[in-house]
Amino acid sequence: MGTPDKRHLDTTNADHIIYQYDMIDITILGGIRLEGLDRMRVTLKIQVEHLALRHNLDLYNDTQVEKLIRKVAEKLEIGTSVIAAALLDLTDLIEQYRLEELERQTQTQDKRKMLTTEEIKAAKTYLSAPNLMQRTMEDIGKAGVIGETSNRLLMYLIFTSRKRQNPLHIISLGSSGIGKTHLQEKVGQLIPEEDKIEITTLSENAFYYFGQRQLQHKLVLIEDLDGAEGALYPLRELQSKKRINKTVVHKNTKGETRSVNLMVEGPVSVSGCTTKESLYEDNANRNFLIYIDESPEQDQQIMQYQRKLSAGKIDTTEEEKLQEQFRNMQRALVPVAVRNPYAELLQIPVEVFKPRRTNAHYLAFIEVVTFYHQYQREKQYDKETGEEFIETTLEDIREANELLKDVLIRKSDLLTGACRNYFESLKTHLKIEGKLTFSNREIRQVLRTKSTTLKRYHQQLLEAGMIRVKAGKRYRGYEYEIVNQQEYKELREGIGSVLDQIIMKLEKPSRPPVAQSGNSPVKTKKAS
Repeated sequence: MGTPDKRHLDTTNADHIIYQYDMIDITILGGIRLEGLDRMRVTLKIQVEHLALRHNLDLYNDTQVEKLIRKVAEKLEIGTSVIAAALLDLTDLIEQYRLEELERQTQTQDKRKMLTTEEIKAAKTYLSAPNLMQRTMEDIGKAGVIGETSNRLLMYLIFTSRKRQNPLHIISLGSSGIGKTHLQEKVGQLIPEEDKIEITTLSENAFYYFGQRQLQHKLVLIEDLDGAEGALYPLRELQSKKRINKTVVHKNTKGETRSVNLMVEGPVSVSGCTTKESLYEDNANRNFLIYIDESPEQDQQIMQYQRKLSAGKIDTTEEEKLQEQFRNMQRALVPVAVRNPYAELLQIPVEVFKPRRTNAHYLAFIEVVTFYHQYQREKQYDKETGEEFIETTLEDIREANELLKDVLIRKSDLLTGACRNYFESLKTHLKIEGKLTFSNREIRQVLRTKSTTLKRYHQQLLEAGMIRVKAGKRYRGYEYEIVNQQEYKELREGIGSVLDQIIMKLEKPSRPPVAQSGNSPVKTKKAS
């Protein structure tokens, strides 16, 4: 085997990179990290004949490099000028290698599948056929998503919004082990690989080290938001401002310090999972919140699917075909502007908290529904600008309202999702037992809830005025009663009534809005 040339890295094994400089053999153990271009931390094995030295350092840290040079010269009996030249040359080669690898990865990620004529035709046929939303919801289930009928369709449409200039974002909430990550993962399988980035853990500065346009119109799937608290601020900025900036101090191999500006541009669509609803209020305001179905019926559906899968009675090949069909449909959707001629007549219920942001989300989601129906909408052109656009229909608004009812109800509720689920279970138990009051001990045994969790729920219910103390003392325990058994039903009916009245008002033939272009005022036409 010949001696490697000077200024050459042998990267055959990415975790065991070899470099040779004259009589010095240097091995980079564990490979080279590509993220974090402002540092170059490596573990080196430096060998001269039969003598070897292992050391971990940052090659961009001048002090650490100088100490290593002196140590190598002393231990391996070699001149300091030789080892200094070797390390300087090695650093230059690693810089070049990292940039080439980052470029290669970017090209690989952006390499899109070219659809065949048959695949394009099949995708457009599916997107052009009637009852698109109903068929989509059913086929997502056939593709391997069990239950969660409304949640899975809502999540799929939000993932689709990544193609637009103002993408939407979603957070899945629920108890540990209930299936939050599973739902996100299964719906994520319907999105092309080149359009998504899946992240298990996320460091504080991770987003700043993506390429400047690497995240544009991508779907970012974060498995566990609970382990990414440090990255939540740049994540919020990326969602709101569609770009993030950071200035870092960079020291080159000569010890010279300079400032480097890191910029990452969006827009992106972000999806994450968490069990800690109260910790993410700032992020929650920017996201649609869905609560995983924790009912016994959902448990049975999932367990029955698991049994059939174990028995070999699930056609996984058919599931994979459907998933590929969905990915091709996503590739067939093209960016197009959406105009909603009914927008000025729409309103959200007054009970909703943070109405400004919620109203923007509501309007944006309606546009996503229209965008998904782009092959069923006539393309129009603005007379002044020539911009191509499609228009929202009443059916789009009706379908969006149905999907968003639960979202708007949750955004209007004084209770967190977990506490609301507990409270409704409590009401059901009392109704079955024919009781009006309850105690901590009784409910803890019946609903199998931890004592600390129960106290937290009851404190929240007391503060919200949902329950009150009927009798008892602090050290002997309290007897509670529910203030209004119908409060949640009234809230649901109120939200649903507002949305239904909007549709009824728009359906009246007296004032149907017509297409308009530019900034001209809304025109109306007389009823026939």
